[in-house]
Amino acid sequence: MFEPAATSGPDRRLPFHYGWAVVVAGIVAVFACLGMGRFALGMLLPSMGQSLALSHGDMGAISTANFVGYMAAVSLGGRTVARLGARRTIVAGLLMVALSTIAVSRAESFAQVLALYLITGYGSGAANVPVMGLIAHWFGRKVRGRAAGMVMTGPGAAIMLSGAVVPAINAAQGAEGWRLAWLLLGLSVLAAAAFALLVLRNHPSELGLEPVAGEAAGQPAASTGGHPTVSRRRILGHLCVLYAAFGFTYAIYVTFIVTALVQEHGFPEATAGRFWSWIGFLSLASGPVFGGLSDRIGRGKGLMMVFAFQTAAYLLVALPLPEPFLFASVALFGLVVWSIPSIMAAAVGDYLGPEQAASAFGTVTVAFAVGQIAGPALAGRMADAMGGFSASFAMAALITAAAVLVAAFLPVRHEG
Repeated sequence: MFEPAATSGPDRRLPFHYGWAVVVAGIVAVFACLGMGRFALGMLLPSMGQSLALSHGDMGAISTANFVGYMAAVSLGGRTVARLGARRTIVAGLLMVALSTIAVSRAESFAQVLALYLITGYGSGAANVPVMGLIAHWFGRKVRGRAAGMVMTGPGAAIMLSGAVVPAINAAQGAEGWRLAWLLLGLSVLAAAAFALLVLRNHPSELGLEPVAGEAAGQPAASTGGHPTVSRRRILGHLCVLYAAFGFTYAIYVTFIVTALVQEHGFPEATAGRFWSWIGFLSLASGPVFGGLSDRIGRGKGLMMVFAFQTAAYLLVALPLPEPFLFASVALFGLVVWSIPSIMAAAVGDYLGPEQAASAFGTVTVAFAVGQIAGPALAGRMADAMGGFSASFAMAALITAAAVLVAAFLPVRHEG
């Protein structure tokens, strides 16, 4: 068992830097707040929608409510972390996710689910942003992308689990099986909150440590050229545009891909669940691989590569192509889905310095949340109007194609 917070120095019994324990706790926290609190919804929507007679627009509104809550949390995140500290904020957010999702299991109407899932979204945002902000404190620039990428394996594991477990529960429990799934989901988040409380620490100095790779947490970011204030403001705006594009497009895919496979392509729920699980399995490598790659080739080139993969994924499901192309879409999306949050968490630390990373990541996450809010709401209404999701996925492809070009103009970070 890890020692409680101490000021007398590191626990010499650990055969590794405690920063990697923070990564493990981060994986568990993100598994819970995003994986269970957000991405399990895509697998649960078909059966829940049938039970509660939800339209595509209703489904999009539920997803949007989650993102509204998420944006509210990240908008207040800096003040909350300043008051409570990252560790307590993360635990409080996880408790909100746990209790609200347990309550969803008892919901009887669209309005009840909408209100409860708004609370879930707030808890998800309250937990996720401080987790990613901790990476800048615990890891130096040369390993920051890899560490952030490892944290983002959590949602992939949750997607794998929900893709396997939800269809099995529905097969055993029938039309109301989704209620048991939400209950089990909430209980798993409670366990994650306890683990985060035990393991997470706000700063290496609490244990008398330096960050992994030895870069001092207070060291300023290297120069980006030009007047520092103007340059940093411009870079932050640039990152916001890219993160908003990601939020808008990926939210459409994760919200509606299972529904599209079941309702438009005629897949049984169990088969669609296997597709969903494959997204989760492939995504386990997305954060570490592309986050680590961006450590070597630069954040801009890394983002260009990832957005190009996503464009292909969205086009393959938008076009009337044979079934193998659906497999290719799932594979391409899964391979890169958590890459952009990993690269973004590293980029704000690179450009703005570790001490400003949590605040800056909160700012870009507001832009991301705006994209998340708009994407599913618009896509759901388009699907109701056009009788399917092809136009929605095509819209997502156009936006990510534009993001490839925008990422090409991200300033190169020079060592200072």
